[in-house]
Amino acid sequence: MQKVINAHCHIYPEKIASKAVMGIRDFYDLDMSLNGKIDGLIDDGNKVGVVHYLIHSVATTPKQVNSINEFISYEVKENPDLFTGFGTLHPDSEDIQGDFDYLIELGLKGVKLHPDFQQFALNEKRAFDLGEVINAGDVPVLIHCGDFRYNYSNPEQLIPFLDKFPDMTVIGAHFAGWSMWEDATSKLAGRKNLYVDLSSSLYALSPETAKELIYAYGVDRVLWGTDYPMWDSVSEMKYFNKIDLSEKERSMILYENASKLLKL
Repeated sequence: MQKVINAHCHIYPEKIASKAVMGIRDFYDLDMSLNGKIDGLIDDGNKVGVVHYLIHSVATTPKQVNSINEFISYEVKENPDLFTGFGTLHPDSEDIQGDFDYLIELGLKGVKLHPDFQQFALNEKRAFDLGEVINAGDVPVLIHCGDFRYNYSNPEQLIPFLDKFPDMTVIGAHFAGWSMWEDATSKLAGRKNLYVDLSSSLYALSPETAKELIYAYGVDRVLWGTDYPMWDSVSEMKYFNKIDLSEKERSMILYENASKLLKL
């Protein structure tokens, strides 16, 4: 079986997982069957040969930042061969630098931002303040991108962020533009500091369109992920396997690109 890295996974502590899953369900008006917990993640991934997971969560208030990062760090330390953890930051924290230093101390390898959940635009000062800290720390940042209902993380907001931090490794989730996949690709493809993941995208795209977007960004800059707990791995892999790619290209997207980016 092909080795797979799931490069986009949200996880939650046992006591809040069901509430967190319901919150995501309501935000996106989506039916969800997965539980958001570690056991559910691993059981799901085992069905398609996932050997490593990029795990993270999002702080919706500044006071959540350190506890979330401690939780992610704990899970990584419990399963060091299975998980790479990204930490969360919040733009309204009184000590972004301190929060960042602590997540690095905890052993986390990057940062996850969700402008739509956290309610800040990627082209405003608060985003640039976060970017300055992340950029100086020389770690990658995974950013939720795109939502036709808001103006926080759409291509018009992402472009100034990419321009301001040309040396930062940015992973634009959902082909860098959920719900506006083709528009985002037309505006963002070719940027040297941008990777994209396939999560929460293939359900809405034909295999032909998905291939066009992959080729536009470059096969070496695309990562496979499920956006756990939003989508199950079996369904996502079925969508992916319908795309007309070579075995080498499949291997790059499913494993090699993420392995290199995460320095596994």
